[in-house]
Amino acid sequence: MASGGKKKTTFAKIAREQKLRERRRDKQAKKEARKRAGEIDAAQFTDAKPAGDDRSRDGQMPAGT
Repeated sequence: MASGGKKKTTFAKIAREQKLRERRRDKQAKKEARKRAGEIDAAQFTDAKPAGDDRSRDGQMPAGT
């Protein structure tokens, strides 16, 4: 049967759990930073394309024009 007493957690376990939470928080922050950087790069790429330029990469006009 289960003990009726109060369950105790050692300071070592509390410290390990705290470190784990910090690592997860840091990892999530890095992930969000990479995502934001990717969005900025994508926005700069779409802004860099000249408006009205319908030519493909090789300088030829598209087939339907």
